[in-house]
Amino acid sequence: MTKSLKDRFTELQAERARTWSAEQLERNAAQRRELARRHDPATLPRAGDVIAPFRLIDQDGGELTRDQLLAEGPAVLVFFRFGGCPACNIALPYYNETLWPALREQGVPLVAASAQIPVDRALIERHQLGFTVASDPGYALARDLGITFLPEEQPEVAPGQEWIGSTLGTFSYEIDQPAVLVLCKDAKVLFFEASPDWLQRTDSETILSALASQGTSLGHFGEPLDVQSSL
Repeated sequence: MTKSLKDRFTELQAERARTWSAEQLERNAAQRRELARRHDPATLPRAGDVIAPFRLIDQDGGELTRDQLLAEGPAVLVFFRFGGCPACNIALPYYNETLWPALREQGVPLVAASAQIPVDRALIERHQLGFTVASDPGYALARDLGITFLPEEQPEVAPGQEWIGSTLGTFSYEIDQPAVLVLCKDAKVLFFEASPDWLQRTDSETILSALASQGTSLGHFGEPLDVQSSL
């Protein structure tokens, strides 16, 4: 049985409890608690809302538009923080193992998007990701969806200092919250969920169930590495 996303995050947190200081742990937890406190699902896209045209830049520098993604049917977008985020380095391989095989079998595009520009190709190579990874220039789509935030701590940055803005290539503290957007062919939202606490994210079974409710035959979610036995 494949390890759940929740179990993988539990292991990450256990490792941090062993290796981080109490202050580090509390600062990380406090930011996640604050984002969860602020979270208001009523302000986010709902099923049936139409998502306006957007433009992403893929890992090869090519343009990827809403209409290109939806040309043949529904599409799934997974938003992540940035290529070096430890939790994202757990979530994206999980989706690669448990979500992508079923989507690929049915011709449903899967795109992982973040504000980081250009795309961190090392992330793709490290986990041998089979789906597209893309940049969202200027936070345009993420802002439209209402999933960006500014951290509570924004220390001044010295010239030449490495910080989240330089890592993102945006030179801003603004960052995406993890989220999943499933779009129908007509650009209407079939499913949307944001995760203000980045150690709690949408699992693959929920995404596949949303697509199944649309009539997309993706079969039963199960063992991910053997596509034929899992569908």
